[in-house]
Amino acid sequence: MTALLQIRDLTVTFATRHGAVHAVDGVSFAVGRGEVLGLVGESGSGKSVSLRAITRLLPDFARVSGQVAWQGEDVLAMSPERLRRLRGGQIGMVFQEPMSALNPVLPIGLQITESLIAHTDLDARARRARALELLDLVGIAAGPSRLSQFPHEFSGGMRQRAMIAIALAANPAVLLADEPTTALDVTIQDQILRLLRGLVDELGMALVLVTHDLGVIAETCDRVAVMYAGRLCETGDVAAVFARPRHAYTAALLQAMPGEGTRDRKLLTIPGQAPRLDAPAIGCAFAPRCALVRPICTTDRPVLQPVAPRQSSACHAAADLAA
Repeated sequence: MTALLQIRDLTVTFATRHGAVHAVDGVSFAVGRGEVLGLVGESGSGKSVSLRAITRLLPDFARVSGQVAWQGEDVLAMSPERLRRLRGGQIGMVFQEPMSALNPVLPIGLQITESLIAHTDLDARARRARALELLDLVGIAAGPSRLSQFPHEFSGGMRQRAMIAIALAANPAVLLADEPTTALDVTIQDQILRLLRGLVDELGMALVLVTHDLGVIAETCDRVAVMYAGRLCETGDVAAVFARPRHAYTAALLQAMPGEGTRDRKLLTIPGQAPRLDAPAIGCAFAPRCALVRPICTTDRPVLQPVAPRQSSACHAAADLAA
């Protein structure tokens, strides 16, 4: 599959008065048309920062390096004008909290048509028709009346759907979704995830989905990239990674999930806390919390490398986990 979006050695460092914070450290992945890639990991692992770095939405004090290749162009080297055409036009973004991302003083219809004005040549009548089509596409009924309503008049699930409609307005080839089901009840979460998966299948776009929920990954994604302390520790097809994880962190996350056979026992937990990002670990960042730690883990940083067909791991214990 030809990659629409190719990320190579993406690194993000925030300069603060307390020193450099290494939020993303050498991350590489790709996503192709009609594919869903899930980025999963604990809070603070660098998932959301990675998404914002792709479209250069980070603050000025963030230092970004590496390459973000979009159909042969390096996004990190684009001019401001070219970048404005890319954002929303070819790469759409669904932010984590719609009440923060939506403008509270503008009606939903205007927020949708703003994107159409920026990225299409449609006239006013065609823009309204497209806005109604988008509301219908994301499952918001009574479109004509909804266009004039404000975000606070929508429920949480409807605000999330409106965010998706805005992101899809100009028919982007890639959609970046940053925890699109945060703070929604289980029923609405399922509806949103089914909507996103259906849009990928129907429109043929690529989707990068950030989440901390392995259940969401299992139900929605084709491939998964597991992040820890700003680094990728395991990547691969969802079925392969979930059936036989090759990184100790992935295995620990899966063991902590409730499921069949867990009713009569305590859920396992991962001891300790994630490391500070302003003091990068020597060796494996997961070593202080790992049940399979060995001396080499504290001195040598493991490299992400193939360990099985369509599966890679950065773990010194990968062979033991396979066995």
